[in-house]
Amino acid sequence: MITVYGIRNCDTVRKARAWLAEQGLEYRFHDYKKEGVPADRLNDWLEQFGWETVINRRGMTWRRLPEEERQSMDGKGARAAAEANPSLIRRPIVEHDGKTLIGFDADEWQEALK
Repeated sequence: MITVYGIRNCDTVRKARAWLAEQGLEYRFHDYKKEGVPADRLNDWLEQFGWETVINRRGMTWRRLPEEERQSMDGKGARAAAEANPSLIRRPIVEHDGKTLIGFDADEWQEALK
């Protein structure tokens, strides 16, 4: 089963979910806002990809963090910040058959989810 992690009202998550529907792929959606951030998954993503990939540094949530917190960000700080502010996590994150994809790229997803 494909698991999509994200926030329901995120435009990129909407595009990704529409793409999955177009492909006829079933998936489970995990909404950070309603279900929280699964700590074990967050730890795995940070370990596998590094905080620089997992944390969305382009969004408003990042810009709203205190400058000192942004400047001193590391893996431990990213974990705490993401748990406190799920909107900091880059979206969507997809897990399927032991693979993890971060962000939506139709070509990458086509290859990984077939």
